[in-house]
Amino acid sequence: MTENAGKTEYRIQEAKHTGSSPGLKECPKPIFPEHAFIGRSNVGKSSLINMLTGRRKLAHTSSTPGKTRLINHYLIDGHWYLADLPGYGYARVSKTERLQWPAMIRNYLEKRRNLLNTFILIDTRLEPQTSDLEFLRWMGEKALPFSIVFTKCDKLTRGKLDKAIKDYMLVLAEEWEPLPTTFRTSAANGNGREEVLQHISETNKLWEKT
Repeated sequence: MTENAGKTEYRIQEAKHTGSSPGLKECPKPIFPEHAFIGRSNVGKSSLINMLTGRRKLAHTSSTPGKTRLINHYLIDGHWYLADLPGYGYARVSKTERLQWPAMIRNYLEKRRNLLNTFILIDTRLEPQTSDLEFLRWMGEKALPFSIVFTKCDKLTRGKLDKAIKDYMLVLAEEWEPLPTTFRTSAANGNGREEVLQHISETNKLWEKT
């Protein structure tokens, strides 16, 4: 934690990769609060994780969509887990893998008892994608806690960014009330880091009270 103009700001001091798991049963013991990150392939998930943790090479970034195929766990400051989940909505993998990924992801999201929140990443440059909307709908039907993280916000002008997010929220408003919590982020300039980490820090307090 650091003090900034009278406000406490959470900064990650240590981030360590603890393993890659093909499914729920191979995940680390659920002894710490956990936050998962997921999105369509090539949404910038690894870059965002590296930005949040302040480690440029913690999560492997690749120009090849669909690179992450396992659940990667990172122990943060020795007291909470960050889980990097496989992406969805990408076809250049085998049919068998496309069938296995959703089942593996669903099983993890529904049964990982220390999972406090899932950050669902959305590329601000794209119109609402069917795969994203379906995933959001499924999370809602299962009453699973999540937040939306708009990525690559630096790629648009302020006016276009505001319009893109407004239009997206109008689509969500057709099904959601209240609307999900959202964050604007950029892995390139660090925007949104403080807000996302503060949200995690506040949510972790719920675990500490249990």
